[in-house]
Amino acid sequence: MESTRTLTDKIFLILKGLGMGAANKVPGISGGVVAFVAGFYEEFIYSLKKVNGKAFKLFINGRFNSFYNYINGRFLSLLFFGMIVSYFSVSKILDYLIKHYELYVWSVFFGMIIGSIYYINKDFKDRNYKTYLSLAIGILLGVGISFLSPAKENDNLWFVFFCGIISVSGMTLPGFSGSFILILLGNYVLLLVDSVNALYDTFSEMFNGDFSFTTNPERIRMLKVLAVFTLGSVTGLVTFSHLLSYILKHYKSITTSAILGFIIGSLGVVWPWKKTIYKLDSNGSFLFDSTGSKVVQNYQRFFPELNTDTYLAIGFIIVGIALVLALEWYGQKTRHLKD
Repeated sequence: MESTRTLTDKIFLILKGLGMGAANKVPGISGGVVAFVAGFYEEFIYSLKKVNGKAFKLFINGRFNSFYNYINGRFLSLLFFGMIVSYFSVSKILDYLIKHYELYVWSVFFGMIIGSIYYINKDFKDRNYKTYLSLAIGILLGVGISFLSPAKENDNLWFVFFCGIISVSGMTLPGFSGSFILILLGNYVLLLVDSVNALYDTFSEMFNGDFSFTTNPERIRMLKVLAVFTLGSVTGLVTFSHLLSYILKHYKSITTSAILGFIIGSLGVVWPWKKTIYKLDSNGSFLFDSTGSKVVQNYQRFFPELNTDTYLAIGFIIVGIALVLALEWYGQKTRHLKD
């Protein structure tokens, strides 16, 4: 695979990583959709599956080149490099855009989901009662998850480990937003904001020669939470990849139709016209996270009036659809060149 990958492919792979990273951070959007539509989903899953006992032995024995080649290292490293860069760049820009142009950002995402549905459905040929049933189950699960009410924050380490496993689902399972699931589990702010900020503050203090955090029980608690969450995420990534690799190999049509159902169900989460409901304390005042942002509780959806904003939002939906179709075109072109 690596020998046929051109410089242009590698640059686009980093860009796809940027897209996956940005998508994974936004509640309601799944990075797996980017992988699926851009045509590298199966390679992503099969590469992750290679992170197993054999890979571990190669690494421990110092056979680093063999380890790197065995796990399709260049593919994974370029993709994860894009995701990491995204976390510190694209996702920050996305935060700004959502804060100031929320309707239009959600409209683009909504269009991308519609484009994804069109793309997957267009090439899906194996239609029978089994695939229709899995489609229906996928839609029901997606819609059901969309309208659940969030739980309260829970920093029990076993629950945090479980959250880590669930949070990577958006990378491996298209239509299943790990960030949105963390909101429902009540731990989005704890795990993706507060604990990350605690790590940043710790590194900043250590760089300046300040190790006082070692006597700060709250900081130690947050670092423990982040460590367990990371361990759960790695466990989930490897576990999901092995499971999905198996079902893609043996039940590809059923899996694809279930993924299509998930994506259809996720339309409720990214519906552009919604009012954000924020968490309040016992006195009726807004709750804020460690960055000073209001803590989101849920969304109240509504149908818009026909005005300039609505027409602009519809225009951005079309832009979202066009982005996915462009990704599809590039994915098909890449596959034809390799064939």
